[in-house]
Amino acid sequence: MAFVKKCPECGSINLLLNKDKGEVICNNCGLVIEEKMVDFDQEWREFDSDAAAQKRRTGAPMSYTHFDQGLGTDVGRKGDLYSLDAKSKNKFFRLRKWQQRISTAIERNLKLALSELKRVSSFLKLPRSVEEEASRIYTLAVQKGLVRGRSMESVVAGALYAACRRHDVPRTLDELSEASSIEKKEIGRTYRFITRELGIKILPSNPADYIARFASALNLTAETQSKSVEIIERAQEIELTSGRGPTGIAAAALYVAALINGEKRTQREVADVAGVTEVTIRNRYKELLSELDLESEIKKTKKKKE
Repeated sequence: MAFVKKCPECGSINLLLNKDKGEVICNNCGLVIEEKMVDFDQEWREFDSDAAAQKRRTGAPMSYTHFDQGLGTDVGRKGDLYSLDAKSKNKFFRLRKWQQRISTAIERNLKLALSELKRVSSFLKLPRSVEEEASRIYTLAVQKGLVRGRSMESVVAGALYAACRRHDVPRTLDELSEASSIEKKEIGRTYRFITRELGIKILPSNPADYIARFASALNLTAETQSKSVEIIERAQEIELTSGRGPTGIAAAALYVAALINGEKRTQREVADVAGVTEVTIRNRYKELLSELDLESEIKKTKKKKE
């Protein structure tokens, strides 16, 4: 609303803006010209969490990790039972029972699936943002009927894998398979189906994302981590990583970097941490040596030790 330049009643330009009431008043005749109803001041201040909890009038934010996005309410609380008589208790249980009965099939599915999703997410130690994204993907899949004909656990694992890929949180299909007790191939099929049907665009995994976690498990230094990332970047420049599994490339680069920095780890140790076979590491290792000419750097390290 534009600010009035003069009073329409007396033509005075002596106007006053009353911020407390949100009004524009003429000082000469007292006419209320405008009612802006805008609160320019802070309503209240908080000095600790208890005071803030008492004064706030809003609840928790919406979240897809709840089947009703956190907006639903329950009939009473179990703690209220102690203050009710026998007749009121029967009514209380009857109302709660009917509240559960009138829930839709989608709500019942989400209740079970989201609890399973939280369990798998906790097992894999995934951040809250990934859990929220996976819950959103699963909810969309249920609403579009993509869960029909598939096990709930496989769709949950597929949604979690998609969320990990979107947030660049490195988790392998083997890890998801171990956490959810679903076969790796089934998770991969469900993941591809969900992303295709929901139109979710996911970029290919970057092998460098796995380096920090693998290096931590192998107790390697920061210098070795930096060297392995450098090797991966050089391999990407000549397109050596295209068409190859990111975990295999990351494991091989870490194995080579450890040799260069004199922190020797066996191929078996690296393979166990990365969840790949020794043959995969050996093949990627040979490709990195031949294409990036890393053999000379390894020989230098050996000469220094001698």
